[in-house]
Amino acid sequence: MARVWLLAWAFIFAAHAHDIPNDVTVLLFFKPEGNLLRLAVRVPMRAMRDQQFPETKSGYLELENIEPLLRDSATVWLLDALQVEENDVRLLHPAIAEARVALQSDRSFSSWDTALVHLEGTPLGPETRVVWDQTYLDVLLHYPIQSDHSRFSIHPAVARLGVQVVTTLRFLAPGGTERALEFSGDPGNIRLDPSWRQAAARFIELGFQHILDGTDHLLFLFCLAIPFRKLSALVPIVTSFTVAHSITLLASAYGLGPTALWFPPLIETLIAASILYMALENIIGSSTVHRRWIIAFLFGLVHGFGFSFALKQTLQFAGTHLVTSLLAFNVGVELGQLLVLLLLIPLLEVLFRFVVAERMGTIVLSAFAAHTAWHWMLDRWDQLRRFRVEWPEFTPQLLSTGLHWALALVAIAGALWGISTIARKSERIL
Repeated sequence: MARVWLLAWAFIFAAHAHDIPNDVTVLLFFKPEGNLLRLAVRVPMRAMRDQQFPETKSGYLELENIEPLLRDSATVWLLDALQVEENDVRLLHPAIAEARVALQSDRSFSSWDTALVHLEGTPLGPETRVVWDQTYLDVLLHYPIQSDHSRFSIHPAVARLGVQVVTTLRFLAPGGTERALEFSGDPGNIRLDPSWRQAAARFIELGFQHILDGTDHLLFLFCLAIPFRKLSALVPIVTSFTVAHSITLLASAYGLGPTALWFPPLIETLIAASILYMALENIIGSSTVHRRWIIAFLFGLVHGFGFSFALKQTLQFAGTHLVTSLLAFNVGVELGQLLVLLLLIPLLEVLFRFVVAERMGTIVLSAFAAHTAWHWMLDRWDQLRRFRVEWPEFTPQLLSTGLHWALALVAIAGALWGISTIARKSERIL
């Protein structure tokens, strides 16, 4: 009997509970001014789950006495989720200055000024007929701060509002500059005006994590390391790879890379092809250190575009330190590669000394890598074929970009020739 009652109560609760919305967009304005930080927030009311708002017999919201419930919803769903820090110190207990219902047709959050006028203006009258899940909850929060020139950060942990949550954040600095950020889910702690040290630390960590999470980059590194198991031989090869992908990563960040839809799948296909080539070269056994670092450099140019796709959304967190962040990212990648090599070299030494002969082991491991890369290449080629490749329209901007790349390629070719000549002379002397 008790089980029947439990099921009955569960059914009643499920009937009245609100479903988790699939797509939720959160709009935020972050404006420090004097000793007051104002945070304007707009979220869809349908994301305020398990909150029953009063309705008329016709199913419309009763707007006359709804403000206390709006403040309760803001307290439950927003105040703890929006974790704001001033100079790395958490700001607690913000005041809910305003809480309003807005129609879906309202466009006041297109700018800070119109949003503030809307929030401090007259709320919707009781005669307005609107259904609760076709409205917005608009909230104005006040935080006391020490100075509007402090360094602020925010952790918008609003991912629980829906299945897919996209947040648009606008930071209005005291000098009048405005930075717009857009991210999905929970981005962690975001420094709105990071110092170069803070930006560098964040991107070193990102680069380190990216190389460890990137299966194709790790497999490429594995193919580089199989024939050369001495750190003294591998460091220049890996460094050559890092320098090369730094060039194309910087170029992409400054808008010098192609923006066509077919370009990312082309790069992914070429990355798989680079792994296949390195594996086949290991099987043939024709590689030397001199040859390997040149090929690593050429393929590094391709992998740099792959890194740029991963950084496309993250670079918005660099603040005004774009170059510093990019270089820091590459430092993180290099550190991650060195860590992988420090673990990989002893394993290969043990494998080739006690398990299998060196030449046979090189062939078997490279064949495994080639088999994997071959299937990746076919899958990515299949994706690439779905895109229609169209030649870009000839414009002065296209000509300027082409000239920049031509000069860069000439400089790269000259540098490769010079370094290669010096390396060969050094080998003869030794």
